[in-house]
Amino acid sequence: MDPAVLRDDMVDGVAHALDGLDERLGTAMRTVPRQSFVEDRPYDNRADDHAGSDVLAPETVARLLDALDAGSEDDVLVVGVGVGYTAALLAELVGERRVHAVDIVRRLVLDARHNLGEAGYDGVLVDRRDGADGLPEYAPFDRVLVEAAAVRPPRSLLDQLAPDGRLVMPMGLPEAALVAVEADDSPDGFRIVEEFGTATFAPLLVDGEQPGGMARNRTEREDREFEQQGYFAPTGWEQNWIDWDDRLDGGRGHRRR
Repeated sequence: MDPAVLRDDMVDGVAHALDGLDERLGTAMRTVPRQSFVEDRPYDNRADDHAGSDVLAPETVARLLDALDAGSEDDVLVVGVGVGYTAALLAELVGERRVHAVDIVRRLVLDARHNLGEAGYDGVLVDRRDGADGLPEYAPFDRVLVEAAAVRPPRSLLDQLAPDGRLVMPMGLPEAALVAVEADDSPDGFRIVEEFGTATFAPLLVDGEQPGGMARNRTEREDREFEQQGYFAPTGWEQNWIDWDDRLDGGRGHRRR
């Protein structure tokens, strides 16, 4: 069947599920060739998996972008590029040169670059970074979209928001709520300006948690070595614990009320 017809059917289904869809976003979803990003049944409204990472269902992507509310001249940062589909939709909404994306998984960065180029959006910048650090050399951003859950917005991302900028993310673990926040001078460094219901997302990763990458846990590392080499390593690795408060606050320490 003609991919354009399948795209129209997909968007109609998403609009029905969400009780309506922003006209600009609907046009973008009818334009971007999702088959460049998802090979298996790309126009089904379902989640998928690629290289150990979640591929969001079109309905979920629409919820995120509706919450983000990016204007036509906004500079946007996507944290967690995945296969690149969300970045392509944003390229339709704001222009590809205004879209920047990062991912901690090198395989996903390379695949997203390839997919975006194949779909005609090679002007989108995609880099391998720790998402909690953002992309400071291209800041400030009018909009930041985090496609992973965390207990609160990373401080570095708040610092990279433009005045009146908006950050959208699933906040809270294990249960998350999709929220839009703005940076402020409160002890937390942000305030929630809008909520958009519950959302289930994988947690924001740090180095050592990438699929197939080095495991932080000593037992898991040695089990992996046993599988790959046929014996346990004669010496173990030192345990590196993550201080999550320090990680999310960029080393400044989190102050609670």
